[in-house]
Amino acid sequence: MSRVGKKPIEVPADVTVTVADGNVVTVKGPKGEMTRAFNQDITISQEENVLTLTRPSDSKQHRTIHGTTRALLANMILGTSQGFERVLELVGVGYRAQLQGQKLVLNVGYSHPVEFTPEEGISVEVPSNTRVIVKGIDKERVGALASNIRQVRPPEPYKGKGIRYEGEKVRRKEGKTGK
Repeated sequence: MSRVGKKPIEVPADVTVTVADGNVVTVKGPKGEMTRAFNQDITISQEENVLTLTRPSDSKQHRTIHGTTRALLANMILGTSQGFERVLELVGVGYRAQLQGQKLVLNVGYSHPVEFTPEEGISVEVPSNTRVIVKGIDKERVGALASNIRQVRPPEPYKGKGIRYEGEKVRRKEGKTGK
């Protein structure tokens, strides 16, 4: 039995969850609203402020979607109540970030600045010119934008320069030794 799938989901008081036919779940909270269609084999039942998910059998396909469905639903509830954020750090001489309107502009050692325009529902903040905070209610989209920003200049192992997640450990390598 899936350990993740068996865990019930607590719904906060300020969040409303509605399950329509076809397993289309709509979650409304103080941060926003999300809708997602889940596999119809998984049964989503709601009793007061607790959601439970059950699968019809122990077949391989049902086991694989059971825990995934529960995790996605829990992330929807958490995102609409609290939101998600990813913090990126720019490490390197002259590396900086700034906001121009809604657009994020990165100067990371290329001959040109790199620009990102976040999609609807995702916001980008630059508290200092070496930190970028990506916020939103959809964990998948926040992580994807943060990953795309990091891929512009991933941290390199010799000097440690690049864009990294906050708290990310970069394994450093020893350089060449001269004679």
